[in-house]
Amino acid sequence: MELAEQEMMELVQSRFVIRFLRMVAGLFLFAVGIVMTINANIGLAPWDVFHQGLSNAFGITMGQASILVGIVVVAVDYFAGERIGIGTLGNMILIGLFIDLLMLNHLIPEMQSFLAGVAQMLVGLFIVGIASMLYIGAGMGCGPRDGLMVALLKRTGRSVSLVRGVLEGGALVLGWFLGGTVGIGTVITAFFTGPIIQLAFRMTRFDVKAVKHTYVDQDLKNLGKLLKSN
Repeated sequence: MELAEQEMMELVQSRFVIRFLRMVAGLFLFAVGIVMTINANIGLAPWDVFHQGLSNAFGITMGQASILVGIVVVAVDYFAGERIGIGTLGNMILIGLFIDLLMLNHLIPEMQSFLAGVAQMLVGLFIVGIASMLYIGAGMGCGPRDGLMVALLKRTGRSVSLVRGVLEGGALVLGWFLGGTVGIGTVITAFFTGPIIQLAFRMTRFDVKAVKHTYVDQDLKNLGKLLKSN
């Protein structure tokens, strides 16, 4: 009986490691996609307009701005009663760190022509779709901004499109007032992000509705069992 329990704990541990590595890989790829859209130089996605505005206003990097916004949003999610996962915390911190790693070391080229910028932005959005499949599929909790959307949906009873539109519209306007870059790329992300991510999901046969997430409290409980068994 003890042997069977030990084997079960080892299986849980190995699965946790695989899921964690999948999450990290997904978040890194997510940052790659975001930086590609930024370096397309044709305008930013609404949240990135806000991040750039904060970067300009406070003299911080885009990655630091993303982390700062993530911390605030996660706090709101928590007090709104949404469950926080390791993936939520990883999204909050790691994407910002990876963005700075890529941007400060100039690892992704900046486009100088409009057509090249459009091409890079579309490829970047597709990479974001693949990245979303990886990190969401790890089942470690959704991103902070998605959690905020869910919290508002529960409290207002409004449609997903309205709540998401208000959130992204608010981020866009605030970012624009702070000096963030708005352009044709902003329009492209507004209309094409959803369909391109859906295309990536279909190509990888990923069913987002089938994912069962675990949260920090559950993961800590499992970790405690693993430590006791060792």
